[in-house]
Amino acid sequence: MSETLTIALDAMGGDRAPDVVIKGANVARVRHPDARFLLFGDETQLVALLQRYPKLAAVSTVRHSDTVVGASDKPSNALRQGRDSSMRHAIDAVRDGEAVGVVSAGNTGALMAMAMTVLKTLPGIRRPAMASILPTQRGQTVMLDLGANVECTAENLVQFAVMGEVFARAVLGVVTPTVGLLNVGIEMVKGNDTVRTAAKLLQAGNLPITFYGFVEGDDITAGTVDVVVTDGFTGNVALKTAEGTARLCSQFLRTAFKQSLWSRIGYVFARRAILSLREQLDPRSHNGGTFLGLNGVVVKSHGSTDVLGFANAIDFAVDIAKEGFNDKVIAELAQWYAVQGEGAAAAAAV
Repeated sequence: MSETLTIALDAMGGDRAPDVVIKGANVARVRHPDARFLLFGDETQLVALLQRYPKLAAVSTVRHSDTVVGASDKPSNALRQGRDSSMRHAIDAVRDGEAVGVVSAGNTGALMAMAMTVLKTLPGIRRPAMASILPTQRGQTVMLDLGANVECTAENLVQFAVMGEVFARAVLGVVTPTVGLLNVGIEMVKGNDTVRTAAKLLQAGNLPITFYGFVEGDDITAGTVDVVVTDGFTGNVALKTAEGTARLCSQFLRTAFKQSLWSRIGYVFARRAILSLREQLDPRSHNGGTFLGLNGVVVKSHGSTDVLGFANAIDFAVDIAKEGFNDKVIAELAQWYAVQGEGAAAAAAV
């Protein structure tokens, strides 16, 4: 028998909440019969919506929250004034052991700040990183950080590499993931001091990581490595550029097939292939980034996502929760710090 997993949902977070959240949870319910849901938000609205989905209502519990964290709220203000918000109560449920993870389409900065304050980071982790799965020519690639940390130290990048490598093994099933540092060139003399120092630490560290070296922007979609590591500023720009390019390609295809009668006829014959391409390029299929390095599963959905996108974000949370991800990260980081300590002690003795 499958173990029951309870997921806390910030039902008021996102551009189209709570409607999209409830409908997305109903889709996820079918995919994960062992899942249960804690819904945090305006009780009157949520109960009314659940009446349309009796099977979802049967596996859900509604918890009333008086306030909502707005999309434009500063994280510091959300921390001080949002203690009774749907987002905060959902995170508290993970801390208190009522849920294994939380999914929110709300304010990213506020979610990050609240999650760090309430859940704390794992032993050895200085800063959590937002990670997501991107489609590539070879399959899928894990990329982090995607916006949680605008500036990073070399040690941060090493920790991201460990978490990304464990994630690729646990969630994607890659036996020996390769890890690359995103840089402006593949030569070891390229890049700033931070990425060069991180590369040296990864090369010298006694970690079960297959470090590929530096990779460039086009290596992300090529699938050159299984894990791409970078700072949050660069990662977020790369992610938004990739998503925008996917939408641009879809728009170009639609325009091209409407140009003439012959192109419309051609679409009829190519329709199945076009639909397959559209599905592969659809950002909703890869919606959801998780904050790795926290004492709990926290998944951030795009605020503007639709029903399918939010359901996929719930899928993401369920998959991570089932894999015992955090325990593996703690073990590998402890090994790395032990080796670093031994190296420092040896150097001091010389």
